[in-house]
Amino acid sequence: MTPMPADQETQVSESRENYGDYSVDDENQITGEDTLSGDVLEGEVRDELDHGIVTADRYSTDYGNTPWEEEHRECIDQRRHQEVPETDPYAVEYDDAEESDDPDGREVGNKRAGRLVDPDRGEGEDTESDLYGIDAGIDGAGASAEEAAMHIIDDDEEADGDGYR
Repeated sequence: MTPMPADQETQVSESRENYGDYSVDDENQITGEDTLSGDVLEGEVRDELDHGIVTADRYSTDYGNTPWEEEHRECIDQRRHQEVPETDPYAVEYDDAEESDDPDGREVGNKRAGRLVDPDRGEGEDTESDLYGIDAGIDGAGASAEEAAMHIIDDDEEADGDGYR
């Protein structure tokens, strides 16, 4: 064993736990999971997040790979044609129109409903146990999405189906 030089002997503490600014305790050393040795190099990683990404070994046919394509950016129409809409996993496909809530698939009613307000216009105390409302007509301001979605269906339109045009 070679003796330590005199200047290094002063850096090692009396308890041999520190070497300069570094700790030599076992609990401060990196573990085998954090090193690139053993089963990690052989592809047997215990943690799935430690796996790397392997890129494809084939040429990409996407736009922008050639110098000309990099110089001439693709237009919005080209990008739009590449888009594939996501499918709704909760969507229910009906075999025939009678199974759905909207049997004819068209917008119901040809007249938009207005605002529903309390019969006493909100004045005084609300004493009735039921909810009643009257159509106050369309407000001059823009309707909310919920209000704009409400339509009036007349009984005679529902019977012959002429009110949907």
